[in-house]
Amino acid sequence: MKYQHLLCAGFPVLLLALGWGVFRASGVDPVIRRQPGSEMQLTHTAPAGSYHRLEFSEDLRNWTPLATLKSTGTLNYTDSSAPYAPRRHYRFTELTGAPLTGEHLQTSDGLITFHPVNHASFVMQWKDKMIYSDPVGASSLYTGLAKADLILVTHSHSDHFSGTTLEAVRNGTTARIIAPQAPYNSMNATLKGLTSVMLTGQTPPTANSAPLTVFGITIEAIPAYNSNHPLGTANAYVLTIGGKRLFISGDTGNTPEMRALTTIDAAFVCMNVPFTMTVPDAVAAVRAFKPRVCYPYHFRNSTGTLADLASFKSQTGSDLGIEVRIRTWY
Repeated sequence: MKYQHLLCAGFPVLLLALGWGVFRASGVDPVIRRQPGSEMQLTHTAPAGSYHRLEFSEDLRNWTPLATLKSTGTLNYTDSSAPYAPRRHYRFTELTGAPLTGEHLQTSDGLITFHPVNHASFVMQWKDKMIYSDPVGASSLYTGLAKADLILVTHSHSDHFSGTTLEAVRNGTTARIIAPQAPYNSMNATLKGLTSVMLTGQTPPTANSAPLTVFGITIEAIPAYNSNHPLGTANAYVLTIGGKRLFISGDTGNTPEMRALTTIDAAFVCMNVPFTMTVPDAVAAVRAFKPRVCYPYHFRNSTGTLADLASFKSQTGSDLGIEVRIRTWY
């Protein structure tokens, strides 16, 4: 038995209910539907254009942010972490302004928000800093987003690197860019002046392979390579922010360097054919390094079809405690 926590005429009322609990902060009852695998589909009616933060609690005292959502008239969210929790209560809280939408990761030093853009491009917000990963495409994709303080470029292919987009999204001359040598060579003088080159896959390692700390974020580069990406030309990145470790694969195969990763809290893992990993290769890699949360991204194949993410999720399984979050990238 769990409790559904409702607000009735301004007074809290506890109702005994089956399933998970929800705090209702507005006048319309939310709906919870248990999905296959015990995931929870949460639905809440709210005015179109309003912003709401979804939080969860295991004891109705301490609340942890899950996601910030913008309503289209209805808020919808699938909590894929519910199966890993002994019990969970939820609440929606309306926010003011226009905050960055996306899912949250609580660190020892503030929240990280993950916001997909398209294909290999996404942004993260940590406190007052905006982090962009492989920003490419039309500037309209980034309309409404704060300018980038830190930009990570994994390699020089056009779906990961665009000098024009970097110019459009950078936060003036205070921005910092991290990139391998090849994209650096293609930059204009202004962008080069903002960029630190990180080299991986060099024998012996060079000084450019050492971790960097930028805006309080520790950045490590590891080799990303396969038959389409020669060793030494592309980077994957591990960021440490407030004690949490985030992995960004870029374009890579199922490499020993990736499989050897440890204590990854959130991982963005590519899978498309023929350029990166097949679904079975991605499954093998993820099950080897066991991130707490895995976001499949970069999953559009050369034919325009999308990788079978349902198959990826089912093969990854739940036995190792890996939560797979399938979100909208296209």
